[in-house]
Amino acid sequence: MDAQQAVSAMAALAQTTRLAVFRMLVVAGPAGLSPSELSAAQNLSASALSFHLKELLHAGLVTQQRDGRRLIYRARFSHVNALMAYLTEHCCEGEVCAATADLSCKHDMQCC
Repeated sequence: MDAQQAVSAMAALAQTTRLAVFRMLVVAGPAGLSPSELSAAQNLSASALSFHLKELLHAGLVTQQRDGRRLIYRARFSHVNALMAYLTEHCCEGEVCAATADLSCKHDMQCC
């Protein structure tokens, strides 16, 4: 990941609706969700949801797959993990830190 990709991902998530949609996709996991499921859960029109999904796709945070006539959106965990690694790359002054090995760590800069 480079600086431009990190900025693009963070900018996409810096909007309330997109953040909520992305978090729903994270919770859904590998099964993903269809636009109709997302739209109903977020109370969004199809056009508004389409706009937000396009932004998340462009930022590389989600994937889109056709399943027959349906589209399925999934969180792109590899990109999110790359973003987290980029953001914490120089954590703890370059020393090995438990937070970089375990992204679920509640990193409070006291782990080293």
